[in-house]
Amino acid sequence: MKQVSNMANTSNGSLATLLILFTISAAIHTGAAQFSVQSQNLIADNISVVEGETATISCRVKNNDDSVIQLLNPNRQTIYFKDVRPLKDARFQLVNFSDNELRVSLSNVSLSDEGRYVCQLYTDPPQEAYADITVLVPPGNPIIESREDIVREGNETEITCTSMGSKPAATIKWMKGDKELQGKSKVEATYDRMFTVTSWLRFTVTREDDEVPVVCIVDHPAVKDFQAQKYLEVQYKPEVTIKVEFPQGLIREGESLELTCQVKGKPEPHQVNWVRVDDDVPSHAVITGSDLYIENLNKSYNGTYRCVASNSVGETYADYILYVRDAAPSTEAAAHDSQAGPEAQRLDHAVIGGVVAVVVFAMLCLLIVLGRYFARHKGTYFTHEAKGADDAADADTAIINAEGGHNNSDEKKEYYI
Repeated sequence: MKQVSNMANTSNGSLATLLILFTISAAIHTGAAQFSVQSQNLIADNISVVEGETATISCRVKNNDDSVIQLLNPNRQTIYFKDVRPLKDARFQLVNFSDNELRVSLSNVSLSDEGRYVCQLYTDPPQEAYADITVLVPPGNPIIESREDIVREGNETEITCTSMGSKPAATIKWMKGDKELQGKSKVEATYDRMFTVTSWLRFTVTREDDEVPVVCIVDHPAVKDFQAQKYLEVQYKPEVTIKVEFPQGLIREGESLELTCQVKGKPEPHQVNWVRVDDDVPSHAVITGSDLYIENLNKSYNGTYRCVASNSVGETYADYILYVRDAAPSTEAAAHDSQAGPEAQRLDHAVIGGVVAVVVFAMLCLLIVLGRYFARHKGTYFTHEAKGADDAADADTAIINAEGGHNNSDEKKEYYI
């Protein structure tokens, strides 16, 4: 009995061991299968295509183990199962089929073809990847309009640009010449999933804007360099400048003067006048159109001469100040002066040299006389000792007379020159 019991225990242990080994083996097999499934990566890319063009859908598999690839449309209908097309839509064509890729083209794409396409790999469990097709609808030709065809300088104008029937909505920017301007836009969705964009541009015009193109540029993924333009017509007051035809330089009595009034405006100035400010134009002056001619000028003609031009927009003017100088020397006198010039110049130089020499000599003589005078009279003085000497007949008499002058010693004085 004991032996039988031992044998039974041995048998149960072996069975348990076998069960454990079987479980481990099954787990290893399952893990290997799971690893094999997870290592198969299914890849698909999103697509943007312009309406009417061809889209290509690619289902790619990495490390495929002969699993089946199929492509489904957004309604989950099979387009291709391996290399077989169950869907009766001839626009779908097989481009490539292999163990690692199923590539299908869709021609003449329409807006109804937009949606999510499914790449499916038959594994356990099945794998799916998605390719979203976005259909781009380009806008129609932009329409540009202005509030008025002709605008005056200083006024505000408004220009409108409209882009219709696009998907997605377009964007609009503005250019005036080579400068970009900012407009305001509004986007409206239509019933068929399209968009209409309207942009307004407002600005104050100047005369420099005349004949300058204003360009509406439509930016959309389906088109490039889509634009419309309109040329501005700007009216402005005349520009006036005065040109001196002759004479050139200083104007002297007896000469003639011709002035031309140069005028530019839009519309063309219909009137050009010459007037003299605060006085009348000389009676013999000749006015021909925009030209003013005055001959035999004198100083009484000095003053301000004004050219006034006007058109339907307004009036402007420009001034010219006339200043007549004394007449120039006559031709004969000028010729005589030019011939006698060298001799006259030499004579003038000689006279000037003589005068300078006389002045210098006189000053030297004066300095010498003054010097001798001060030298001789240095310390000269008179006293009462010599009083009476001038009237004496001889020296003794002079001494006697002088002694008589000593009685009053308080009157002694000295003089110094």
